[in-house]
Amino acid sequence: MLGKRLLAFLAIVVTLFGVIAWTSPSLVKEVRLGLDLKGGFEVLYEASPLEGGEAVTTQSLKETARSLEERVDSLGIVEPEITTEGSNRIRLRLAGVENEDEVRAILAKPIQLTFRGPDGKIELQGNDFKQNGAAVGYDELGKPYVSIQLNDAKKFEDVTRRLTGSYLAIYLDETELSRPSVNFAISGGSASITGNYTNDEAKQLRDMINLGALPLKLTEKYTQSVGAKLGLESLKDTVEAGIIGSVIILVFLVILFRIPGIIAAITVLTYTWLLLLVFNLLNATLTLPGIAAFVLGIGMAVDANIIMYERIKEEIRSGKSLLSSLKAGSKNSFRTIMDANITNIISSVVLYAIGNGAVRGFALTMIFSILVSMITNIFLSRLLIMLLIKSNLFTKPGYYGVKEEEIRAL
Repeated sequence: MLGKRLLAFLAIVVTLFGVIAWTSPSLVKEVRLGLDLKGGFEVLYEASPLEGGEAVTTQSLKETARSLEERVDSLGIVEPEITTEGSNRIRLRLAGVENEDEVRAILAKPIQLTFRGPDGKIELQGNDFKQNGAAVGYDELGKPYVSIQLNDAKKFEDVTRRLTGSYLAIYLDETELSRPSVNFAISGGSASITGNYTNDEAKQLRDMINLGALPLKLTEKYTQSVGAKLGLESLKDTVEAGIIGSVIILVFLVILFRIPGIIAAITVLTYTWLLLLVFNLLNATLTLPGIAAFVLGIGMAVDANIIMYERIKEEIRSGKSLLSSLKAGSKNSFRTIMDANITNIISSVVLYAIGNGAVRGFALTMIFSILVSMITNIFLSRLLIMLLIKSNLFTKPGYYGVKEEEIRAL
C-alpha cells in the first residue's frame, strides 16, 4: 500500500512533466502575439458622415467596423482587432503588418455601396437610397426579403427598365453582397429584393444598404507603430525577466519548505503550462501587459502555496501528526486563499468591463491565471503532498521545514 502511494505520486509527476515537455514547444509557438510583441500598428479613427448635417448612428458605426474587418481580411492580414469606442470612434490594431502606409491608405477610404449591372458599370450608389430606408419584410410563406426606398424614383425606373431580364448586383467596396434579378421596370421609388435569404442574411443586407446610404469617412485621431524587431526584443526581455524571477522564487520555496517547496515548484510549472494551453484554446492574444499579468499570476500561485504550507507548519509545531497537520492546514488556509482569489477576480472583471486595449488584456490574463491557479496550487498541491505523507517515507518534521525543537508538544 505504501509503495502504491509513492508510485502514484511518481506516476503523476512523470506524466505531468512528460506532457509538458512534449507539448510546450508547440504551445509557445502557436501563442497569438499582440501588437506590442509582434510589431504592427494601431489607429484610432473618428467617423463622420460624408455629407454635413447628418449624424453617426450606433448601427452605422458597427457596420463600418465590420466593413473595415472585411477590408483587412481581403488584404491577407491575420486576426485583426477592431473595436468601436464611444459614439463615433473605431480602434484598429493590426499585428505583423509591414507595408503600414499602404494598408492605412486603403482602410481610410470611405465605404462605398454600389449597384452594378452585368458589365460592371455602377448604376446606383449608396446616396441614391433614403437613409434607413431598407427594411426586412416577410412574404406570405414567411420568407424574408429586403425592401428599399430610393431618392430618385425616375432614375431607378430607368435603370430597372434597361436591365430587365438581367441582374443588378449589390457591392460593398469590391465585395459582392447579392445579385438580385430585375424582372420588370420598377416605378414609384420602392422595390423588394427577394432571394433564398436566411433571416440573418436579410438583416445583414438591410444593414449594409442603410450603411451605404450614410457613408462615413474616417479621420485618424491617434496612431502608434511598433517595429517587428522592437516587438521581438520586448518579448525576449520580458520572458527572460519572468524566467529569472520564477527560478529565484522556486529556489526560495525549496529552501524554506523543503518537500512542500518541491511540490510547489511542480504545481507552478503545471500552472504555467495550463495557462499557455488555455490561451491557445481560447485563441487569446498575448501582449506585454498580458505577460506582466502572467508573471504576476505565478507570484499569486506561489503565494497560495506559501499560505497553505505555513498553516501546515503551524499545525506540525502544535504537535499534530503530519496527516492531521495537512488536513487542518489545508482547511484553515482554504478560505483565506479563496477570499483573495475571489476579490482578485472581481477587480479583474471590473477592469475588463471599463477598460480597453492593454487594460483588458491584463485583466483577462489575470482571470485565467486565478482560475488555473485554484486548480493547480490548491487541489493538485494538496493531492501530491498527501500521497507523500501517506507513503510514510518522509515522516520527519524537518522534511517539511519544521525543526523538532520548534514542536511545542515535545
